[in-house]
Amino acid sequence: MHTDTIIELDIGGMTCTACANRVEKKLNRMDGVTATVNYATERATATVEGGVTPDELIATVEKTGYTATVPRVAEPEDGDTEDFETRSLKHRVIWSLGLSAPVIAVAMVPAFQFTYWQWFSLVLAAPVVVYGGWPFHRAAFINLRHRAATMDTLVSLGTLAAFGWSVWALFFGTAGMPGMVHGFEFNLTRGDGAANIYLEAAAGVTAFVLLGRYLEDRAKRRAGSALRALMDMGAKDVTVLRGTTEITVPISELAVDDVFVVRPGEKIATDGVVLEGGSAVDESMLTGEAVPVEVTEDDTVTGATVNVGGRLVVKATRVGSDTQLAQMARLVEEAQTGKAEVQRLADRISGVFVPVVIALAVATLGFWLIIGAGAVAAFTASVAVLIIACPCALGLATPTALMVGTGRGAQLGILVGGPQVLESTRRVDTVVLDKTGTVTSGSMAVEELVPADGVDEDTLLRIAAAAESGSEHPLAQAVVDLGRERLGELPPLSQFRNLPGLGISAVVDGHTVLVGRSRHLADWTLDLDDALAEARDRAEKRGKTVVAVSWDGEVKGLLVIADQIKPTSAEAIRRLRDLGLRPVLLTGDNRAVAQTVAEEVGIDEVHAEVMPADKVAVVRRLQDEGGVVAMVGDGVNDAAALAQADLGIAMGTGTDVAMEAGDLTLVRGDLLVAADAIRLSRKTLRVIKGNLFWAFAYNVAAIPLAAAGLLAPMIAGAAMAFSSVFVVGNSLRLRRFT
Repeated sequence: MHTDTIIELDIGGMTCTACANRVEKKLNRMDGVTATVNYATERATATVEGGVTPDELIATVEKTGYTATVPRVAEPEDGDTEDFETRSLKHRVIWSLGLSAPVIAVAMVPAFQFTYWQWFSLVLAAPVVVYGGWPFHRAAFINLRHRAATMDTLVSLGTLAAFGWSVWALFFGTAGMPGMVHGFEFNLTRGDGAANIYLEAAAGVTAFVLLGRYLEDRAKRRAGSALRALMDMGAKDVTVLRGTTEITVPISELAVDDVFVVRPGEKIATDGVVLEGGSAVDESMLTGEAVPVEVTEDDTVTGATVNVGGRLVVKATRVGSDTQLAQMARLVEEAQTGKAEVQRLADRISGVFVPVVIALAVATLGFWLIIGAGAVAAFTASVAVLIIACPCALGLATPTALMVGTGRGAQLGILVGGPQVLESTRRVDTVVLDKTGTVTSGSMAVEELVPADGVDEDTLLRIAAAAESGSEHPLAQAVVDLGRERLGELPPLSQFRNLPGLGISAVVDGHTVLVGRSRHLADWTLDLDDALAEARDRAEKRGKTVVAVSWDGEVKGLLVIADQIKPTSAEAIRRLRDLGLRPVLLTGDNRAVAQTVAEEVGIDEVHAEVMPADKVAVVRRLQDEGGVVAMVGDGVNDAAALAQADLGIAMGTGTDVAMEAGDLTLVRGDLLVAADAIRLSRKTLRVIKGNLFWAFAYNVAAIPLAAAGLLAPMIAGAAMAFSSVFVVGNSLRLRRFT
């Protein structure tokens, strides 16, 4: 009996979603292979039965015209380097833009047309069309072999037709004569095209479409960055106990059952169980909860969480790819691979437009030959159809709108990941919000002081803050911050002791002070009076953390501490509803806290106490119910859910991992900006679609003139220039977005 094996391959050479579909179909035709190919991550995932090997899969991909390799494990330092394909594309863009700019300028402005300007244009345009346009020509050839047409086919066909005709006109026609100019008179007289050159169209289209391709590629490369950032979160070294000796070794040398030491402030090296010591551990990367968790002997701890309290001795139970951190990385990768790719609109249009244009060009050639107009006139009209069908504006349509839209977004604190992000925002109907750091600030603050009878608030705060000033615990810091803010200098403390799992003790102004969670008071044989007990129960029902303060053997009061709701959150939820979105709160925090926060900001649906894998499951369930889901989060525990969502929105005040996994980043970390981001993205997408429509419309209108042999250089130039000016002007409207 054969077991199924999953084989992953990195696919190279794909330029559009049609390429990914082609590779996928080819792989699925192999016996015992079920494959999916993701264009965004450039990865194929194949489930194979029997003895199908990676080499056989690679051979099939290569026969289809693409490259395939087994993914290598990336070293962390590789994270910021661009691969060969991206560097090559960047060089092509820089050279093409630099060389094509003077070609376009001299062709469009008669005053610049010096003697032999046309030969100067040829020298500059040739490298752009051949070297810059090579990715399009290669893709068009592959498409031809598979009887398919994409935007690459249109770009290659149009630019080569324009360039080829220009070369013919220069060498064999009259276009190469000294003093030749492109006049600016509109005439509908039939010509043989021997005096017409279209080098600015060939070079301009190549350069602008390349720029759009590079912007898309750069956005796509971010898909792998989230995984690198996630794996970089783990500890790099670990202090292992060998007998009684402490030895520091690389994390890769740690094995199951090794015993290691974690000092205060250090990351826990791997998943394990505590053998000695007690401490508070910041598990916010897992749960999102702002309050550290108290751990003591026999409690389990998770790798990459932070020890904020005492010294721990831990026995490793899981290492390497078995740890929680590695499982979270897998969740992120699966979510990215499974994310539905957005079909490029230009490709979809091209799939219909290209065959129609080719058919029209052939029909034009046939028609003029049949009526006896002569080979040159027939060929002129036929090539003119191809030239006019490849508009400059098509290359400008997406990049100009993206550059203006993303530039305006950056001014407003919104960073847009790429063109595929915009498609998602249009359809989003559900917005899932992480609680800690997104709806709330993620930092603890004292919300209420509840002094016992006979004690005033300032005294309670002064003594509690002085005692807590010896602790690094986030709850202690919240008390100290309020004390210094309200009272200024705090009295000195002495004999400070950390009581693991309980709280702290210290001597302040001659009083022995105990500060800790109210539920531990029984360990100190201290009781709350009825008023304090009622206040504690009321606060805990609302999900708040209650800390008791006692001195001289009596409980002198309570401090109610909570993660603060951001002042703009309620207004942001209202605006998201106005955009037609259903808000859902999703948090690893306890249900009482989540419910309280949801009520205060106006959210009806709450999912609480969920781990990272469960967050992904909640997002997936909402998608399965037909929702198009946006996820807003800021923590490591949100990364997989951000990647799984149709639109991931990361808070810029959060972790690098969340920002890498998200599609949009809100620099200020203000939820109000999320509503602006969705509005801006939707508007940018509308502009791109308008641009694409007009880019085709102007040129489609000129095709009948080209087919009739009436396409003078001025009409061709005017159609291209006017459509380009319109597209740029339309895109610039985004600068007024508020």
